[in-house]
Amino acid sequence: MRTTTGWRAAGSTVLRRTSLDRRDLRPDDIALRVDYCGVCHSDLHAMQTRGPRAKELLVPGHEFTGVVTEVGQEVTTFSIGDRVAVGNIVDSCGACAMCEAGQENFCHSYPTLTYGAADRQDGAMTLGGFAREYVVRDAFAYPLPPGLDPAAAAPLMCAGITVWEPLCRLGVGPGCRVAVAGLGGLGHLAVKLAAALGAATTVISRTRDKLEDARNLGAHDLIASTDTRRMAAARDTFDVVIDTISASHDLAPYLKLVAMDGTLSLLGHLGPITVDVVDLLIGRKKLSSAGSGGRPATAEMLRFCADNGIAADIEVLPSSRVNMALDRLRRGDVRYRFVLDMSDLD
Repeated sequence: MRTTTGWRAAGSTVLRRTSLDRRDLRPDDIALRVDYCGVCHSDLHAMQTRGPRAKELLVPGHEFTGVVTEVGQEVTTFSIGDRVAVGNIVDSCGACAMCEAGQENFCHSYPTLTYGAADRQDGAMTLGGFAREYVVRDAFAYPLPPGLDPAAAAPLMCAGITVWEPLCRLGVGPGCRVAVAGLGGLGHLAVKLAAALGAATTVISRTRDKLEDARNLGAHDLIASTDTRRMAAARDTFDVVIDTISASHDLAPYLKLVAMDGTLSLLGHLGPITVDVVDLLIGRKKLSSAGSGGRPATAEMLRFCADNGIAADIEVLPSSRVNMALDRLRRGDVRYRFVLDMSDLD
């Protein structure tokens, strides 16, 4: 075993600095020094849903960038010193129909997540990227293209790929009309990517306070969801509506915005929903969802972002301020993603 330092959950709201064990490298593993790790709503959720007597060690963090420090004997795609990125999936069965299609995120036996999952070989619990070192299969690490800032690129590995795959699968491009509901960590990247793909992009937000932000991100307009007149005028307008709102909400107003044969893609809220079938029936509208992305799409997204100068809008904090970051994220006080600088763990 090898030892590093990281931040573990101590209860449902607090992380504590601690020593962590990482496995010795297998033949197809790489070890990397984690330089930057994004802070995701999923991290909050994982902490808050732990029972008070939870015994398993929880170390959050599943969108990070760093530098390769060691490679296993069978690794040929990476060398020591390479810049790499890792997302929220670190293994899969590799044999089911989904894995063979390059959709490891939908692995029939469930993908191995970056933290809080049982390793497929030894059963040990995976510990996340809120740490100075991570050990991962080389197949689930990605070269970080030149030109991408490693701090601003970290959130691409979760928030970025989560919106990228549905945008591509739904055919977003020139001539397409896209609305993005919610302008947070997911939403701001959805706007940037949709605009870069050539779509006429509009933000749907509760008020017009973020109009300037929306335009700076590449949107043409912003519609306040509380403005009944404008929402009514936008009925049947958008080919694709990307819904990134994380809280439970009524889908009816957003389905009404979808054009005939268009799609509402629900990415933010992953809990139960209620849908009136009539809202789908009128206009042959479709309701879809997506989660993370497969290996080919993740690599494609990183190349696209590098070619088009796209990265997250971030606030970088030393990892010692992770509890403050989580508290502010809980209150929605971030534009648009916290990223932890892990160098203070040396």
